[in-house]
Amino acid sequence: MKNFKNYFAASLIALLGLPVLATETGPYEIVQRLPLGAATKWDFTSFDTERQHLFVTRGERVDVVSTTSGKIVGTIENTKGVHGVAIAPNLRLGFTSNGKSNSVTVFDLESLTTKAEIQLNGKNPDIILFEPLSNKVYVFNGASSDFEVIDAQTLQIVGGAKIGGRPEFAVSDGKGKVFFNVEDKSELHTIDVSADQVIAKWPLKGCVEPTGLAIDVQNARLFSSCANGIAVVTDASTGKQVAQFPIGEHPDAVIYDAQTKTVLTSAGDGNGTLTVARQDDADHYTVVSQLITAKGAKTMAINPVNKNVYLPTVISGQFVVLVAARKN
Repeated sequence: MKNFKNYFAASLIALLGLPVLATETGPYEIVQRLPLGAATKWDFTSFDTERQHLFVTRGERVDVVSTTSGKIVGTIENTKGVHGVAIAPNLRLGFTSNGKSNSVTVFDLESLTTKAEIQLNGKNPDIILFEPLSNKVYVFNGASSDFEVIDAQTLQIVGGAKIGGRPEFAVSDGKGKVFFNVEDKSELHTIDVSADQVIAKWPLKGCVEPTGLAIDVQNARLFSSCANGIAVVTDASTGKQVAQFPIGEHPDAVIYDAQTKTVLTSAGDGNGTLTVARQDDADHYTVVSQLITAKGAKTMAINPVNKNVYLPTVISGQFVVLVAARKN
């Protein structure tokens, strides 16, 4: 049965014209496990480069881990149903999306103390993004199918709009546009930051339930990870789909690293995988390796300095963060 499944998967990849997985050892390897206590729910992770802090959501709190020591150095409390953390380096602030309390917690990046809690109008805030050009925070609400906009300096809600679908990951191009996946419609939408309105809706053909999203700003390319085991590459200027490549099934995060010109995708199904694809040019990608991580390791964050990748999951009843490092 296993051989048939492998044959079927290979045939499907060939039929779709996707690049075949290369047989290289791959540039990444698991080098460490950071134990963080008893098992909890978790979702997204974020990285504060200046302080080398990893923010790990833990259901009702956010643990702050020093990646230098591997230890928890602080906790953001009372973040009920927390999904994500947005970092505003220039304002020295962090923002959490609290799904159960329909709120955003604002905290100081240095002291890790809570400064405010902003009550939202929408329900189940999920993805949260700081947009540096406007100093705005975009909060995408899963249950009410909308987004809200917070002025990161005044901490007031200043806008928002209905989406008509379930929003997922969002990214900014730093030039006045925010892009986000719509999971239940297999679409990619664009927000004009100046008006806080959706100005484009593009279909993600062949992509089932897009979740993770990353951006190559220089080449204007967007990478959507899809539940059916592919990543779709979209021209951020035109909405045209320019490439696809195979990844693990049911992924929940994707990262583009401009320095190494690689696309990293984490998926938690089966044994868990970290797929590494090389960017040959803006419209062509070759999968060079698929590292086995651990079941459930579907979200991740990257340290842009040393390129270490952090993947939270539960192993044998204990919550851990796997550290994948590039080989020398």
